Amino acid sequence: MRRWTDGLAVLLLAVLLSGCGRQPEEAYGGQTQSLKPTEQAEVSQPEAEESAAENSGVNEKAEENNVADGEDTETPKGGSSVAKENPFDFETKTVMLNSGYEMPIYGLGTYSLTGKTCVDSVTAALNSGVRLIDTAYMYHNEESVGEAVRNSGIPREEIFVITKLYPNQFSNPEAAIEEALEKLDLSYIDMMLLHHPGTGDVDAYLAMEKAVEEGKIRSVGLSNWYVEELETFLPQVNITPALVQNEIHPYYQENDVIPYIQSLGIVVQGWYPLGGRGHTAELLGNEVISEIAQAHGKSSAQVILRWNLQKGVVVIPGSSNPDHIKENTELFDFELTEEEMERIHDLDRNEKHDWY
Repeated sequence: MRRWTDGLAVLLLAVLLSGCGRQPEEAYGGQTQSLKPTEQAEVSQPEAEESAAENSGVNEKAEENNVADGEDTETPKGGSSVAKENPFDFETKTVMLNSGYEMPIYGLGTYSLTGKTCVDSVTAALNSGVRLIDTAYMYHNEESVGEAVRNSGIPREEIFVITKLYPNQFSNPEAAIEEALEKLDLSYIDMMLLHHPGTGDVDAYLAMEKAVEEGKIRSVGLSNWYVEELETFLPQVNITPALVQNEIHPYYQENDVIPYIQSLGIVVQGWYPLGGRGHTAELLGNEVISEIAQAHGKSSAQVILRWNLQKGVVVIPGSSNPDHIKENTELFDFELTEEEMERIHDLDRNEKHDWY
């Protein structure tokens, strides 16, 4: 009897010891994740905030390519501050679209840039290494964008051009597509979006699908479509959008919308990344963002754009200032920490700066 009770005691002791040795599973994934202009991108960035750190040194180069290691992160209020699986390649600075084409993850927005100003701005961007240009029918500058691209001396296939159809074109989308091709005069359009929902948007999208089959357009997408709009729209079309472009900045973060779009295999792009007209100075002067910028020897604009990239959001800030255009490309020699990402995440006000 004693042998039996002694054996039972040993067994119970072993069970207790094995239970004490187990550790809770970690919720954090070690690296932050990253990376979407239109009536949209900021055209001017205040000199003081934008250039404050222009000549500051930069800490040692972060291992950006490790950003997309695919580990999950803790989900704070209102969604995660970082992408769970960042689709961006930080070495090539591109993302592979579901259409099979690569697209740069940063570029130039051209809203309100017209005529020679637009040509000069796009030229300055291309000379600074930018290879993604965003335009639209409603920007009235497709001709100027096409002129700058054609005269750049850069092979056409190295430049990715996005344009958009406006709802007043949805009633005759075939003619609208031909008009865009004629104005841009670039042989083909890399991506065409519907600018925002409107009567006839499904038929307009189906016309863009046909243009894809004909080789006139390579990829199609949407602008200003959110969860409810997508749930209604997507079952009615054949080609999944390659991109959805929405307003995204630290004061309007869409922390629930972004993961939903990304879960569909669609890339997210942000317009108004620096807050938009009338709001840029306040956002660039935000105390939290300014502190983070100082810590990295960067400008506030660069910190905001990098924050977007680490959320998996493509950025296309607008500017006509060559110095600012170049500054907005210098986003790959530093990396925000998880704590810094969380601090910016906490700035969300759900404050939309345009009506779309």
